[in-house]
Amino acid sequence: MTKLQKYTIPLKVLLGKKAIYNKYIRNKYDTEIAFLEGPITRLFSVKNTNTKKIVWIHNDISKVFGNSIKSKIKKLIDKKIYNKYNQLVFVSKDNLDKFEKVYPKNNMKKVVIYNYIDKQKVIEKAEEKPEIEFDENDINFVTVTRLVEQKGIDRLIDVHKKLIDNKLHHKFYVIGDGAERLKLENMIKKEKLEETFILLGKLDNPYPYIKNANYFCLLSKFEGYGMVIEEAKILNKPVIITDTAAREAVKEYENSMILENSEKGIYEGIKSIIEKGFKEKEITIKYNNESILGQVEKII
Repeated sequence: MTKLQKYTIPLKVLLGKKAIYNKYIRNKYDTEIAFLEGPITRLFSVKNTNTKKIVWIHNDISKVFGNSIKSKIKKLIDKKIYNKYNQLVFVSKDNLDKFEKVYPKNNMKKVVIYNYIDKQKVIEKAEEKPEIEFDENDINFVTVTRLVEQKGIDRLIDVHKKLIDNKLHHKFYVIGDGAERLKLENMIKKEKLEETFILLGKLDNPYPYIKNANYFCLLSKFEGYGMVIEEAKILNKPVIITDTAAREAVKEYENSMILENSEKGIYEGIKSIIEKGFKEKEITIKYNNESILGQVEKII
């Protein structure tokens, strides 16, 4: 979208949500599930007593819209919006706690349901041959993420540059696409990091890259839970994250490191790993997917 569309389309959805809902959604479904914070949650909140309404909340609601005047207005609007849903579903306990702080003393019906993961599928797909093979003589870090401000890839490029300048050689591979791709490509080109900081774009199968890397990273400014962390755990990779709600995903995973959520914290953490390495343990991850599916079926 253009910059103008990024402002006008969400506004059209907010102001014209009833007309859009009546045209495309009303009386077509028994259950309506808004699966992402923002415009879709506001759209599906239009009153309809014939439909059960469920909303999923994936992020730290206190940070997802920022701290501007516009974000404060959104939070006020969304308090009424969330009250119109029959059920609120959070992907982590931390997300629920943050929501309660933003909207205290509410009577909304809330539950935590962790994301479903097909463990066997992850293991099988990880065995496929990747298009790009890592150099075993390098220390290879990989992250799988959307290229948006929240994920902090710009500050990761700055950290990488400082490490390279200090003769701490390594490579970063980023799998994913998003609105910030052009900005990030220009940063990489400006700093002459094309050989060591590689944007691989969106891949149908990221698992061979996670499996073959030395370390998996999710160094976001804020997170919900980080489903990709679970996938990295299945492949028994050391997981490096910043101190966000994603800490819940690694609290019992010994092959993990939580870094201070700042450029300095990331620099010091990655520097330590490059210089000293990481003591790994063989861990078998178990999932009770039947329980998760049972919870989803129950609320629907």
